[in-house]
Amino acid sequence: MSVKGKKVLHMDRNSYYGGESASITPLEDLFKRFSLPGSPPESMGKGRDWNVDLIPKFLMANGLMGLFEKRRFRKFLVFVANFDENDPKTMEGVDPKKTTMRDVYKKFDLGQDVIDFTGHALALYRTDDYLDQPCIETINRIKLYSESLARYGKSPYLYPLYGLGELPQGFARLSAIYGGTYMLNKPIEEIVMENGKVVGVKSEGEIARCKQLICDPSYIMDRANKVGQVIRMICIMNHPIKNTGDANSCQIIIPQNQVNRKHDIYVCMISYAHNVAAQGKYIAIVSTTVETSDPEKEIKPALDLLEPVVQKFVSISDLYAPTDVGAESQIFISRSYDATTHFETTCDDIKDIYRRMTGTEFDFAEMERKKNDIFGDAADQ
Repeated sequence: MSVKGKKVLHMDRNSYYGGESASITPLEDLFKRFSLPGSPPESMGKGRDWNVDLIPKFLMANGLMGLFEKRRFRKFLVFVANFDENDPKTMEGVDPKKTTMRDVYKKFDLGQDVIDFTGHALALYRTDDYLDQPCIETINRIKLYSESLARYGKSPYLYPLYGLGELPQGFARLSAIYGGTYMLNKPIEEIVMENGKVVGVKSEGEIARCKQLICDPSYIMDRANKVGQVIRMICIMNHPIKNTGDANSCQIIIPQNQVNRKHDIYVCMISYAHNVAAQGKYIAIVSTTVETSDPEKEIKPALDLLEPVVQKFVSISDLYAPTDVGAESQIFISRSYDATTHFETTCDDIKDIYRRMTGTEFDFAEMERKKNDIFGDAADQ
């Protein structure tokens, strides 16, 4: 919004960037946050060496190439890579708007394990509902994964050194370049409304006037509905995850079908190599959507991959979604972070908010042009 020339004020009740998805440092603060007695043992190194993500996203994945060597799957990937919905010659009889993904899999005679892998690890679907929908969305998702993999080598994912808390700081700095203002430690006392429309935000006796407001559900709970729960477990380990080639980072997605569930289980691991842990230490974070009254039992298949674990931190969070699109009130509420260990669903939410606010689709190319213009001018000077 700042790049587009809007006047932006970003207020955060917390003393740190990132809100719900902050990176916590030092390690002592993580122990306090989860109400654990005492201090971290000396074996965990210096507390300041740790930057622990509360919500894992944007993780790198590797070790997936074995499946690509299978002939049928390779033919399927070639088909996806060449597929162009504007060129019937590339479609091989597939109608992108009518043929279901289930039928595409049948066309290439792919087995269930490969289907689970493709749908949940490549296309990043959380359920199997996509199987009976038109195939074009799935094909585009797989293209995105493949193109990212080709661009960055053995991993399609990026992850910032020092943890995900660096991302909101980076966006705050970008906003500031375009005149945006960021205020931490700013308690929100009231959302000021007139005739059903937002006109300002009251904080410490002062009102900041506005025409539109974006916030997460925690700031305006009467306009959000609970839609589920997520369990997350942060595990500190002295070793990498077994059978990953001693990788210092990885993402593991356990498809729902493999463990008789309705939702996938996610595991992501990062380590000292990313400046988020003390030397020789690893952080694995397990997450899934809660389905039963015993959430910790639900993530046991993932925990079994991690043992032994030095320290565990467990949280169960409610998931919220806005009750309306914000057209009348001009209050645009984000959805809670889900259990996934990637940013695809979050990006979809951001683009949806942008569309509702502006009436237009988000154009990343336009943003890049405007950024390059200002950074180019700065370099010339």
